[in-house]
Amino acid sequence: MATMTPRPPLAERALAARVRAVPPSGIRKFFDILATMDDVISLGVGEPDFDTPPIIVEAGVESLREGRTHYTSNYGTIELRRALADHLERRYGVRYDPATELLITVGASEAVDLALRATCDPGDEVVLHEPSYVAYVPAIVFAGGTAVHVATRFEDDFALDPAAVEAAITPRTKALFLGYPCNPTGAVLPPAVQDELARIAERHDLLVYSDEIYDRLAYGDYRHRAFSSLPGMRDRTVLMGGFSKAYAMTGWRVGWLAAPAGILEGIVKVHQYGIMSAPTTAQDAALIALRDGEPEVERMLAEYDRRRRMFVDGLNAIGLATFEPRGAFYAFPKITSPGLDSAAFAQRLLEEEHVAVVPGNAFGPSGEGHVRACYATSFERLEEALVRIRRFVERQAA
Repeated sequence: MATMTPRPPLAERALAARVRAVPPSGIRKFFDILATMDDVISLGVGEPDFDTPPIIVEAGVESLREGRTHYTSNYGTIELRRALADHLERRYGVRYDPATELLITVGASEAVDLALRATCDPGDEVVLHEPSYVAYVPAIVFAGGTAVHVATRFEDDFALDPAAVEAAITPRTKALFLGYPCNPTGAVLPPAVQDELARIAERHDLLVYSDEIYDRLAYGDYRHRAFSSLPGMRDRTVLMGGFSKAYAMTGWRVGWLAAPAGILEGIVKVHQYGIMSAPTTAQDAALIALRDGEPEVERMLAEYDRRRRMFVDGLNAIGLATFEPRGAFYAFPKITSPGLDSAAFAQRLLEEEHVAVVPGNAFGPSGEGHVRACYATSFERLEEALVRIRRFVERQAA
């Protein structure tokens, strides 16, 4: 009688292969360590250090007092969608129908997940720049797609090369994924690059996912353009954003997605069966953010800019070469300590000097040799962080 090979325990078989294939976030383990330590200056979490402005908080409180504690439409409140449509047209010159082309989501993270799950078939390729935000590749994999990386380099200020993008396209390419201003590098897409990417998308009949969560955090003479506002791009772009970064509303979990009605109808199917609707209170607060929050955005942006200039200058003075980020609130310095890769550098900096940064390789292979440092913390703490980082770097070089 043949002997049957024992099956592995259920706990080893339960998870889908695509889930097992995705490693845990390269960011999280550092924050597990950080939680056990005192006197840590965290430059790791990509979150505003500002509290949500009072005018927005009061709108949320008033929403609760008025008993607005029930579901909204799957699409979100029509008031918020109308205000968002007006906002996008006013800022970027692109108009969406609030009834059929806008969806309010549970943060921009849900928007990314929905866009990919609703449009990717197994084996579809998605061309993605890297370094890029840690959630993009897992979202592509969970949707059944395949991420095809286009590396960017410090030597080019992490600019995305349209020729490299086009070279990565194959007959299986479904879409191009853009996350600009970029987390982790702070790079932006200059107009000439955007225009060429639009021509490539049209030439190869590609869908474009554009995560523009940092659209309001742009510095100097750079002016952000929504990708869907480019000629010919509105009908092939899934535009995503949210309220977390510009309005300091990370914990409210409210974002948005804009797409042509035929695409959005399918995206809403995924949303309605998984989420139902974004939190009502958060939507009411977001409405006031759009209507009355502009002075607060400008105030926070000016302070981020002040910190950006001081911190980037300080890193360069230490000897950690850092290109000037034009968007978001991250610096992405090169590490120079002999024998330390980005993970070892980050771990030892945390252990020895109590400064938390994120290893660059958490954002893709071309992030190796760098660390991400978020300057969304106070000016004084950034100054102290530079003192500690200098001490660490000098000790490694001794």
